[in-house]
Amino acid sequence: MEALSDLNTFAKILTDKGYNGYFHTQGAYAGKLKDSIGEYLESCQKGTDSLPKQDLLLTGYLQWSGEDKPRVECSMWVQYLNGKFSLNKMEVAKKDRFGQLLKKSELTSLSTITAPKAMDAIASVNDEQKQKAGQSPKRFRL
Repeated sequence: MEALSDLNTFAKILTDKGYNGYFHTQGAYAGKLKDSIGEYLESCQKGTDSLPKQDLLLTGYLQWSGEDKPRVECSMWVQYLNGKFSLNKMEVAKKDRFGQLLKKSELTSLSTITAPKAMDAIASVNDEQKQKAGQSPKRFRL
């Protein structure tokens, strides 16, 4: 079992892996990874929110090119235990401009250390094999 990390270490490891965009913790508290989780925990201490019985859910975009373009979304399930964090599961999904799922990759039995870099996660759902359209086999001319 992976050693649990404090918030600073957890956020630094994931940020260094390229997860440096904006996230939502439990569907609210938008901000950078550390800020989003920190605001959520602060809200729990004030009594505005309550800690979940299971994992924290972090959601965000790994790739965004505008509303009219496909995007890559990331969901992370993070275990929170006595002020320490550990990544359990990650889901990366490519969706079209209407929100329809194009391709999904689910990674389980993860740890903060074994999580893929953001670029590798994006590559797992991007189809880089583009068809060579309009190329026909060479023909002999007489």
